[in-house]
Order: sequence, then structure tokens, then C-alpha cells
Amino acid sequence: MKIAVMGCAGRMGRMLVQEIHATEGCVFAGGTEPAGSPFLGSDPALLAGLPASGLTVTDDVAAVFKAADAVIDFTSPAATVTHARLAAETGTALVVGTTGLSAEQTAAITAASASTVIMMAPNMSVGVNLLFALTQKVAATLGIDYDIEIVEMHHRHKVDAPSGTALGLGRAAARGRGVDLDAVKETVRDGVTGAREAGKIGFATLRGGDVVGDHTVIFAADGERVELTHKASNRGVFAKGAVRAACWTEGRTPGLYSMMDVLGLS
Repeated sequence: MKIAVMGCAGRMGRMLVQEIHATEGCVFAGGTEPAGSPFLGSDPALLAGLPASGLTVTDDVAAVFKAADAVIDFTSPAATVTHARLAAETGTALVVGTTGLSAEQTAAITAASASTVIMMAPNMSVGVNLLFALTQKVAATLGIDYDIEIVEMHHRHKVDAPSGTALGLGRAAARGRGVDLDAVKETVRDGVTGAREAGKIGFATLRGGDVVGDHTVIFAADGERVELTHKASNRGVFAKGAVRAACWTEGRTPGLYSMMDVLGLS
């Protein structure tokens, strides 16, 4: 399967190139960087510490989409919307790991999925997606008497908060309770806030150092507390999940899918 990588010169991009190279049945089909990038013209395989591929990093996104069976995208919200439209035009499958998407941007990606296969997930880790499933189940089982708080920590360079994974956990908890997350989430507490309102789902965001990603869902009631935690120590788990998802798209009908579909947890 021919797989290309958007943003192939970044930390995540290089790991994706390595994972494609290491996965049987997969071939690296090309990579892009934005116009003006100092990496344009470089061999993306060499950037990833692999033998030369004979390919060069390009800003011709359309050409890369045409050359690939599937494209993996961990870039920026605006770029991902453009890539989704190209995927729809070329019929190329798209795996989206970009976070920080607005409702409008998510809607644009969803619209593109009418014409091609798009797999979109806030986190590609197998462990985190199991945590999504567990969070929904526990929220449904424990009920409203348990307060839900989600704590996440990432490295100092992360630009969006709460993390896409934390919001994904919040949506899982809200589904378990049969409510809309937007109606119950509380992402900021400052000053005299008063007593905690029943039914709210709270978020706490921590940033510092080189933390890859820590997430904990806390279910707290009088007399006991249940905590579900996932800690990622290496970004390679995200690359492995993304390449697995790209392979899974082969032969699928157009539509919007998630890692839960890829893992058979939906």
C-alpha cells in the first residue's frame, strides 16, 4: 500500500516515515512540507534516518495525493481541511490525527468523507482508544452521583488546550451519560467559582517539559474514587496506530471513521 505523509520533516512526520518503512506491505509514497520550508528538496527517508528513497520533500500536495493510496496528516487545522478536500477530489484515503479543529473545520472534513475514506481520531494510540471505550462504559455504569474530571499533561510546545485526546475522553464520558459534551464541559476555573455543579465534566490542563501525553479520567463520589489513566512515553505509539489505520482504509467504502472502527471497538 502506498502511503504518503503530510508534514514529513517534523518529529511526528519522521516517525511516520520510519513506521511505514518498517511495516510489511507498505511503501512510502512521498511527503510534503509547506512552501518556504528549509526541508524542501531533501530526501524524507534520509531525514528519518533511513536509506535514501529517491523521493524529495515537496510542497506540491496535489501531486502527492495522486501518487498515494492513503495519506497521513498530523499538521494544522487549516491545512487538514485543504487536505480533506484534495482527498475527496482524488479518492485518496486520508488518516487525520490533527487536533484543535473547530466545529466548522470538522464539518468540512465530514463533508469530504462523502467522497472518500477519512479516518479521523484525536489519538491514534491503541491504548488510548481502549481508554475511550472504558470511559464511556464506566460513565454509563456509575451515573450522575460520580463527578467526572479529566486531567491531561503535555510538553511545553503543545499549542491547543485541552488536548484533543482529553476532549475525546470527555465526549466518551458524555456519551455514556447520554448528554452533549458542549452542554456540560467546564474547561476553566478561576477565582471564587462556588460549589461544583452536578453533572459537569471538568478539565484540567498541565503543560511542561517533554511530556508526550498523560491522561487521567477521575470518577469521584462520596467515599470512593475511580481513576483511568494512560501515559504515552514515546510518540512511536501514535505513528504505529496511524499506519495501522492507513492500511485498514484499503477497500473501505467512503465515509468518516474513527480508531474505534479500526480496532473493532465501535
